[in-house]
Amino acid sequence: MKTIGLLLLSNIFMTIAWYGHLKDRGLPLWKAILISWGIAFFEYCLMVPANRAGYFSGLNGFQLKIIQEVITLIVFSVFAVVYLKEAFELKYLISFCFIIGAVYFAFKK
Repeated sequence: MKTIGLLLLSNIFMTIAWYGHLKDRGLPLWKAILISWGIAFFEYCLMVPANRAGYFSGLNGFQLKIIQEVITLIVFSVFAVVYLKEAFELKYLISFCFIIGAVYFAFKK
């Protein structure tokens, strides 16, 4: 659970760093980059311990990456709908279902 919690928090910072500036068209690119780097610092402060905790508790690198991608998609979906005001379409739901299938196979013994 520690790994999942840290990955969730990390991905919130990552999503804000990567996409938070999109609504501010007047923000110069260099400022967007510097602000994003500043936010991403906190992402790394959470992502590195999350991956270490998960790896040292028995998850392998592939499993960690797949967990991280699923969390990223969930966090981004909420962000896109709530902050960017974008519609969540059926094609995205179907795509996510295929990704969940990948998770199943990654953890299948």
